[in-house]
Amino acid sequence: MPTNFTVVRVGDGRKSSWEDGDDSNVLREEDETTPGDGNPKENSPFINNIDNEKGSLYDGTNMALFEEEMDSNPMVSSLLSKLANYTNLTQGVREHEEADEEEGARKKTVKSPQMGTFMGVYLPCMQNILGVILFLRMTWIVGTAGILEAFSIVAMCCCCTMLTAISMSAIATNGVVPAGGSYYMISRSLGPEFGGAVGLCFYLGTTFAGSMYILGTIEILLTYIAPNAAIFKAAEKEHEAAAMLNNMRVYGTCCLALMAIVVFVGVKYVNKLALVFLACVILSILAIYAGVVKTIFEPPEFPVCLLGNRTLQNHNFDKCLKTEIVNNMTVTTELWDLFCDSPHLNATCNEYFTSNNVTVIQGIPGLTSGAISGEKHLSDTSEDMYLPYVVNDIATFFTLLVGIYFPSVTGIMAGSNRSGDLKDAQRSIPIGTILAIATTTTIYLSCVVMFGACIEGVVLRDKFGDSVKGNLVIGTLSWPSPWVIVIGSFFSCCGAGLQSLTGAPRLLQAIARDGIVPFLEVSLTLQHVICIDLQWLINLLSVFGHGKANGEPTWALLLTAGICETGILIASLDDVAPILSMFFLMCYLFVNLACALQTLLRTPNWRPRFKYYHWALSFLGMSLCLALMFISSWNYALVAMVIATCIYKYIEYRGAEKEWGDGIRGLSLNAARYALIRLEESPPHTKNWRPQVLVLLKLDSELQVKHPRLLSFTTQLKAGRGLTIVGSVLEGTYLIKETEAKQNIKKTMSTEKTKGFCHVVVSSNLRDGVSHLIQSAGLGGMKHNTVLMAWPSSWKQTNDPLSWKNFVESVRETTAAHQALLVAKNVDNFPDQRLKEGTIDVWWVVHDGGMLMLLPFLLRQHKVWRKCKMRIFTVAQLDDNSIQMKKDLQMFLYHLRLDAEVEVVEMHSSDISAFTYEKTLVMEQRSQMLKQMQLSRTEREREIQSITDESRSSIRRKNRPVIQGSGTSNQAAQLEDESDREVVKKKHVLKATSLDLASPVAKRSTKAEYLALVFRLEWHVDVLSLSPYSSFLACSNQSNVRRMHTAVKLNEVVVNKSQGAQLVLLNMPGPPKSCGGDENYMEFLEVLLEGLNRVLLVRGGGREVITIYS
Repeated sequence: MPTNFTVVRVGDGRKSSWEDGDDSNVLREEDETTPGDGNPKENSPFINNIDNEKGSLYDGTNMALFEEEMDSNPMVSSLLSKLANYTNLTQGVREHEEADEEEGARKKTVKSPQMGTFMGVYLPCMQNILGVILFLRMTWIVGTAGILEAFSIVAMCCCCTMLTAISMSAIATNGVVPAGGSYYMISRSLGPEFGGAVGLCFYLGTTFAGSMYILGTIEILLTYIAPNAAIFKAAEKEHEAAAMLNNMRVYGTCCLALMAIVVFVGVKYVNKLALVFLACVILSILAIYAGVVKTIFEPPEFPVCLLGNRTLQNHNFDKCLKTEIVNNMTVTTELWDLFCDSPHLNATCNEYFTSNNVTVIQGIPGLTSGAISGEKHLSDTSEDMYLPYVVNDIATFFTLLVGIYFPSVTGIMAGSNRSGDLKDAQRSIPIGTILAIATTTTIYLSCVVMFGACIEGVVLRDKFGDSVKGNLVIGTLSWPSPWVIVIGSFFSCCGAGLQSLTGAPRLLQAIARDGIVPFLEVSLTLQHVICIDLQWLINLLSVFGHGKANGEPTWALLLTAGICETGILIASLDDVAPILSMFFLMCYLFVNLACALQTLLRTPNWRPRFKYYHWALSFLGMSLCLALMFISSWNYALVAMVIATCIYKYIEYRGAEKEWGDGIRGLSLNAARYALIRLEESPPHTKNWRPQVLVLLKLDSELQVKHPRLLSFTTQLKAGRGLTIVGSVLEGTYLIKETEAKQNIKKTMSTEKTKGFCHVVVSSNLRDGVSHLIQSAGLGGMKHNTVLMAWPSSWKQTNDPLSWKNFVESVRETTAAHQALLVAKNVDNFPDQRLKEGTIDVWWVVHDGGMLMLLPFLLRQHKVWRKCKMRIFTVAQLDDNSIQMKKDLQMFLYHLRLDAEVEVVEMHSSDISAFTYEKTLVMEQRSQMLKQMQLSRTEREREIQSITDESRSSIRRKNRPVIQGSGTSNQAAQLEDESDREVVKKKHVLKATSLDLASPVAKRSTKAEYLALVFRLEWHVDVLSLSPYSSFLACSNQSNVRRMHTAVKLNEVVVNKSQGAQLVLLNMPGPPKSCGGDENYMEFLEVLLEGLNRVLLVRGGGREVITIYS
């Protein structure tokens, strides 16, 4: 339904600067990297167009409300003006011989295209479809396969192209199609990988089509026009085929060079000659139909000589007789001399010649002769090449005939390839292409019937016309002369060859300019990096996207000519035809696939004006293309698929990223949505559990990753092929650009070969940002179940006490979220190269759902850890039977299908050592000091004075005279205890002061604060000296002492057994429920990990992750 627009002028305000802009700006199908998410976007005139006039200001009064948006959102009038002046012509499609070759020359205004449906689509498709196969092989296919089989071959191939044309029409009318034709449609519908692969295959098909047309031209020249022009002539009969091939190669190379020169000189000459060549094709078709009508009244005289059932070559004899009567005498003929050793009647002749009679039949019996249903003369073949029999040069079968015939229906893309020249491409391409296919299908099917009805079968099977005095078989049917078909087919093949040499380089140029194949478009920066010796190679690879000053693809033409020469060196039309059939069929297959995908996905942008399409038709066309590929030649089909697959993987691995809104991306989105909904229905079973890791990275002040080995360790851990989310938190507001941080993280991920998703959160503080990241990362069933972070090794020396508090809070939150936690200590020392030997030691203290068992197994799937052995240690208490525990653990590992050495370590109850008291005291003193450092200056002075007073009063009490009456033994014991406590006191003071005062916080303290700290430590030691260690338990936190005792004892055992291990996995103790002892918790972990190089603390998520059941 047409839509009417009414433009109403409001006020007399001045024009916006958007309306005064340069109308020469046109829409270009280019890729640019826009700021924001870093993804390549297509240039668009609609919004956020960075090419607009940035210096202009909006000075209108009617739209002042929107003046703040003028930098990104254009006025509607400006948008419509740009669309009205849009042209999809690419530079170089037209001739610009007068273009200024100087750098920086201005582009000339490109005239708007004016070609309509008939001249722009219908006739070019007709010219490309009707060609060499119709004139040189159609009669042979009909005679070899028969009318019914030939009819089915033609119908099947034409149905394939018609279904493809319907799909192509839907794609071509879904928006503006710039110059580029089928490659543009496939690449924008299926993505750059499919577009590049199929585009290059289509390029190879078009190039080999040029070889086929040139070979057809030379075959017509040397066989029917000038047989004496052959350079190589065989002295013996068996060398004739080889000599013919050599002649084809020499003349084909010369013809290719001549055509390449014509294309290089100017495409305008090719375009001018195209009408002449098309006229030749049309006149030849009309001559065939006129000859068929003439056979009704007066069939042409083309006698065919048969010896028995064998067709004879009518070259070296005039009469089809063994003997004839001349002057009442029986004399032998020229035919006799070909089969007998002498011209005498008593000569020794060929046995078959002697036992069979010679008959003459009419080669063109006519349309009313009943030849279509009458008795056919079945030819008998002979392998004797020295006798003048008509024989087939190749063994024929149905599938071979399909491969040879299919190139005759290609060329349906000729209209879409000229989309830049069309006035209304969305209307002309569907109508012109479908009408051209319908017309040519009618011509082909009628020719099958007419050839079978008008021409004798033995003549149809004569590929080169030897039985009709070397005439072109289809020419014998034409009117007024066979030379009409010969000359017409010759120029038709020449024109088709020129069109192939014109279109193929432009297709390669379009692929190179898109930048999706690095081999064709080498970055200019490499030319300055690579040494001068390789400069010629760089120039060779990068020139395919460039050409002359007017845009002509000169270097691409040279490459096309080189590939075309390989087809000419094959020198056989029947061998080249199946090759290009494969490439064209693959291209048509993906056109159908693109239409089917877009239809089924129902993307919002899929709104084709051509409505007569359906996804079922597209799938039928795709299936038919695939079937024809394997019917024609299964080995060629496999080779073509391998080539396309290699190109696809190469572009996927090395190609530039493009975001074209393709159907494959939409298919991936729908598949992901469906899978996420299915995963959301129920939690994963234990057998399907795998670590979905959230990696918490920390960035430095320059937004660089601090611990990149954390990513490499994630890659090594991902043998389970689970989800990986790499997250980081930036402190600030959301308006801060996190693009640089995300790009740095992605670059590090690429360097460490970590495949996953990057998630950067901007928060007002780090604590909330990490909390939000743990809570919200992931989507649906693809949420993380494991958090991986690095151990804060500098938590004691940090200026910010919140660093270790953030770590402890992260541990609490992962526990509350029922997620597993992995903390890597000394992660920068983790290996990234293959280890030749070593062990992975697992210290299984408490059951965590099987995480400690599963993680070493996953690590050993990676090449870095593959040669490391797995050892499992478990701790036995006093009441445990260590022997039975070892047997049970071995049986458990057997059921788990894990290979590991098992060892049970006995840890009996022991007294708390002085070292434990010492570590506990240092821990508490440091905790007290950190609390003091958080007080204000006034509060700190008061605290210093109170500490000093308490210390002095303690010393006075200590110096009071000892009560008389005590025994000498008690005094000796007291003196001994005092000496011991004095030693401990000195250790405590030295240890605490060296540990705590080395921190940056302590270094900034004043001298008075330092003395107060020493007095405070002495006071605590004095309290300790008033009683034995048992009395210290009463005045200190007994829980801290017990925890420290466990950490010390367990550390001693682990260091003793696993100090030389490549990796130690250890249960991670949980943090205290109250926040008061967080700093003590960090101290416990520090003591537990002391003396170990590579440690992975593991804390389970509260569910079983490994099972013994199948």
